Amino acid sequence: MDSFLVAIDNGSQSTKVLVVDQGGRVHASARVGLRPYDTSLPGRAVHPDDDVWESIATACATALRRFSGDRSRIVGVGLCTIRFCRAYLRADGTLAEPLLSWMDERVGLPFDADAAGANDVRWITSSSGYVSHRLTGERTDASGNLQGVWPIDPARWRWSDDPEAYLATGMPREMLFDLRDPGEELGRVTAAAAALTGLPEGVPVFATSNDKAVEALGAGAGDEGDVLLSLGTYIAAMTAGAGSEHGETFWSNFAARPAMHLAESHGVRRGMWTVSWLRRLVQPEGSADESMYDLEALLDAEAAAVPAGSDGVAAVLDWLAPSDEPWRRGALLGFSGPQGRAHVYRAILEAIALAMADNVDAMTAELGRAPSALIVTGGGAQSATMRQILADVFALPVRRAGVDDAAGLGAAICAAVGAGIHQDWASAIAAMVRPGGVTLPGEDEAAYRRLRPWHRGVRERVAELSRWSVGNIGDIDDQERNEE
Repeated sequence: MDSFLVAIDNGSQSTKVLVVDQGGRVHASARVGLRPYDTSLPGRAVHPDDDVWESIATACATALRRFSGDRSRIVGVGLCTIRFCRAYLRADGTLAEPLLSWMDERVGLPFDADAAGANDVRWITSSSGYVSHRLTGERTDASGNLQGVWPIDPARWRWSDDPEAYLATGMPREMLFDLRDPGEELGRVTAAAAALTGLPEGVPVFATSNDKAVEALGAGAGDEGDVLLSLGTYIAAMTAGAGSEHGETFWSNFAARPAMHLAESHGVRRGMWTVSWLRRLVQPEGSADESMYDLEALLDAEAAAVPAGSDGVAAVLDWLAPSDEPWRRGALLGFSGPQGRAHVYRAILEAIALAMADNVDAMTAELGRAPSALIVTGGGAQSATMRQILADVFALPVRRAGVDDAAGLGAAICAAVGAGIHQDWASAIAAMVRPGGVTLPGEDEAAYRRLRPWHRGVRERVAELSRWSVGNIGDIDDQERNEE
């Protein structure tokens, strides 16, 4: 008789929930969109109100209503949430302020105990720690999701033994949750959480890792020749890593299996977010359910008919400037009159592919290996036009994960190991992961070989223009004030 697992995949733009059996087959699913970030204050980007938890509760309830199987056969929940987020909680576990997105500048800084409202903060945790607490009532978190400014020892996956680490991050140990490795139990679903989510009361919730690593697990990216390209709000490329040490062109990320690491290239900070931005410009009003992505499917079909190079339109995706280069800005340029929305859409996809090809080349060269296949996951992997552009730009076969929500399947794998459905990680992966379809390089491969240095030059020159523009806009403001 089948056993079932519920996989929660909370991303930057939506929450997805799958009900999966021990063979990796999806029996029900739901997707609930997140509301736009509140960016009303400079440097701030927060999920409004309690939006993340509410989206998870709604998506779970919707998926379980669609599940026709026996709920008593649900043996575990795998919890995967977006990385680099931070939650400040009161003593009773409620949010002292809305959840900080990974785009909020404060997640890259130590906790400021003297900031306004900080005296109300009793606990500091990640998005997964907060959701774990809402589901189970326990104060536990996934060690593999503690990326960024945390007093964690990445080699041991545990809180640091160095007192200076706590001083440097402003986070005393007594304000932090206890850590659990992938596949370890975080706690059990409470009666209150069961009433909101439809999850069976008492079912165990298992830790996973950060969302990018869990995607890699669910996509079956394990060989050194595999490069996983995660096409989400933040776009990253990952391959098997050698350890916890960083390189010049990559950094070491926790994997979704205990004590393992991934090498991760430089990325595009607002990748598929830009596609959503374009969708909102073209169709500002829309629902938050699955139908909100219908327009993207239409744009994708229209863009497939646009030639490589988008008739001269180029996108530069520096919409969110890094902290060390705050003057960077995004751009769309090259218009001459006849181009339309399909050209803009395709230019965005091309910008992602061309920038990431340079990043992957740099990472794999430093690692001393050549990629043999590109595996794509995330919302952008559903785009046939995106997959073909990637195959042509990378000159490699592009394989989709067997399940569109690879992070969801990865979360299910962690739960399956934790619940003892499979005896170890290797057997769980072998039983539950299936490869998806393959896109081969086509007739535009040669065109993109010529376009790569052109687009690199565009990015460099836009960066120069942005630096000049941001550096001089203050002079214009001063001049206008003086004239007044």
